[in-house]
Amino acid sequence: MSDELKKALVGCGAILYGDFTLASGKKSRYYIDIKKATTDPKVLGLVADLMAEGLDRGQVQRIAGVALGSVPLAVALSLRTGIPFVMVRKEKKDHGTSKLIEGEMRAGERVLVVEDVITSAGSAVYAVETLRQAGAVVTTVLSVVDREEGGKDALKGMGVELRALITAGKILGN
Repeated sequence: MSDELKKALVGCGAILYGDFTLASGKKSRYYIDIKKATTDPKVLGLVADLMAEGLDRGQVQRIAGVALGSVPLAVALSLRTGIPFVMVRKEKKDHGTSKLIEGEMRAGERVLVVEDVITSAGSAVYAVETLRQAGAVVTTVLSVVDREEGGKDALKGMGVELRALITAGKILGN
């Protein structure tokens, strides 16, 4: 599973080397540009298939993706599984409905948060908190890549399990 995903991520140009500043503010010698993967239909399809394989559909009533990066993942997984999805905005719009969560979700629903890359898990923590405030039950975040830089522990502290399709160590050969 992870070998096929690693090959696909490398093949679509999602693994970059250089000097980068991550969303967490950390500096890094490599960058995982998942948007290159999620805008490639073949790679996105593979990711959706791999996510769907490990999913206990009886335990998930809704999928959630954080705008912008995780929305294609939520859509693709929803299409593969038939499980409806919602989008979590990073901030309310000043027009329209001014919602933080776009799409239908009922209090008490079991929601799976999907993420592209987890570093410190800041975006995932925000999504979990936002969904829980709306009444969702969130116990798992499913990410394409775990950079293994503290995100798993941050989520564990909230009672949330991080599952990833692949780790940065596996991609980089560590």
